[in-house]
Parts: sequence; C-alpha cells; structure tokens
Amino acid sequence: MRALLQSPVRLTAAALAAACLGLCGAPSARAQDFVAVPQLSSPVTDLTGTLTADQSASLDAKLRAFAQSKGSQVAVLIVPTTQPEVIEQYSIRVVEAWKLGREKFDDGALLLVALSDRKVRIEVGHGLEGALPDATANRIIDETILPAFRRGDVYGGISTGVDRMLRVIEGEALPEPELNPPSAGVPGLFQFLPFLVIFALIGAPILRRLFGRVGGALAAGGLIGFLTWLLIGVLGIALGAAIVAFIFFLLGGGGGGGSGGNGWYSRRSGGGWGFPGSFGGGGGGFGGGGGFSGGGGSFGGGGASGGW
Repeated sequence: MRALLQSPVRLTAAALAAACLGLCGAPSARAQDFVAVPQLSSPVTDLTGTLTADQSASLDAKLRAFAQSKGSQVAVLIVPTTQPEVIEQYSIRVVEAWKLGREKFDDGALLLVALSDRKVRIEVGHGLEGALPDATANRIIDETILPAFRRGDVYGGISTGVDRMLRVIEGEALPEPELNPPSAGVPGLFQFLPFLVIFALIGAPILRRLFGRVGGALAAGGLIGFLTWLLIGVLGIALGAAIVAFIFFLLGGGGGGGSGGNGWYSRRSGGGWGFPGSFGGGGGGFGGGGGFSGGGGSFGGGGASGGW
C-alpha cells in the first residue's frame, strides 16, 4: 500500500524535474537554432554565392573608398535566411556585433538581403538617421532594390541600392517621388492643365453671376478641387483645395474688380526629400587593404524592410 502511495509522488516529482529541465534548456535550444552572425572582414559578405567575384570586388572597392573619404561605413550582407528570426531581429544582431560606423558618430548602415525569405532590410545607425530616415530607406527599397530583385537581378538591386544610400549620406536628396495621377494615361493632358487653371480663375466671376454668390463659390471650389486632383492625384489634398477655394470665393475673392493681388495659382510643395549635406569630419582609414572592421557605432532600430 505504501509503495502505491509513493509511486505517484515519485512520478510527479520526476515530471516536475523534467519540466524544469525543459524550461531551462528551451532558450538554449532556441538560441542554437538562430542563424549565426558572420565575422566582419569585408564590406561585402555573401554567404549564398550569389555575387560573382567581380561583382563582389566592385562593391567592396566602392564601399571601402566611401569609408575612407566620408568616414561613414556601409556594409552589405547576403544570407540564405534569417529564420526563425524575422529580418529586423537578425539585422539588429548583426549591427550590434559588427558596430558599423565611428564610435562617436554612429554613422554606419547595413544592407541585408535574405534570399530564400525574399526579404531585404536597410539598418541605419543613430548618426545617419537624419540623412537616411526610415521614409528614405523605404523609398530606396521600394523604388530601386525590389524592382531589380523581381527581375532576378540581385546584383543590380544591391548595387543601385548601395549607390542611392551613399548619395543620400553624402547629402544629395532623392528625386521627387513619381506621381501617378488618374489622368496619366491621357496623352497631352498635362500640357493643358495651366490653361485649365487660368480658365477656372477667370471663370469664377462668371460662375458667380450665373449661380449667385454661394452657388458660384461652390462651382469654383469644385472646379479648383477637380484640377488639383488632376495635378496631384491625392483626393485629400484636392478636397482641401476645394474647401479653401469655396471659402475664398464666397468671401469675395476672385471677383472681377481687377484690383490685383487676389490671383490663384497652383504649385508643388517645395518640401521634398532634401537632407543636410554634412555629417562629421573626413573619414579615417577602415582597414585598408584586406581587413575591414567596425568603428564602434551603435544602432537603434532605424531603417526599413521590404519583400519581393
């Protein structure tokens, strides 16, 4: 009888011990499953054999020359997969180990490609977040890298992506993003848009005479909103322009008095993607010849990711 009572106790204790061992061993087992971070010995590390020797050498020379002249370090890493981690987690482990960029400037960046996962990420150091913010990194991925990857041109996507990263870090703004207004498919329409705007301004007093003060303002506001939509292709901005135009014409603007100073005009915003052009002093050497190592820079998770 005593043996029967003690047996469940022994079984329960054994089960608890096994559970504790499992819990203690689980993190270690999971850590062993993580993709190892390779040692940094070159600006370009290709663990997939995707790049030819000439392609790798060309990228290597470009990134070494940039590090020597600018001081900022940019590196490229190509891995088969980052699983079980998402690319953002693996990327942080890589930059924490490599410490790209100078210690006090934190001016490093990483272009990481996971081929089997079909994922790409740009990781940006603290010191470059002003020159290469998340929105700009995302544009470089979407507009330059991913289209080439979708064509099967991995080297082309990496090379042109690196070129745009370096130009932005140098202080050169990206081109204005391409607008895709709904009228893009109508040949020659944009040539007549300035005349349509002038027609709207001249026609506002006529609309007021035909439809009255409120009706004319509604008609003029609707016309201005429609023309703004044609120019920009963003409905929210077009609605805002229509409301502003309605209020303007309702309060008496655009009347036929010819007193000057009340003319409407349309222009693109001058904001764009400009960035400061100076980041730290001239760069020192970063392992010229064969070696290449990080300078002690730190990262905070800035950057962008994409997939194809």
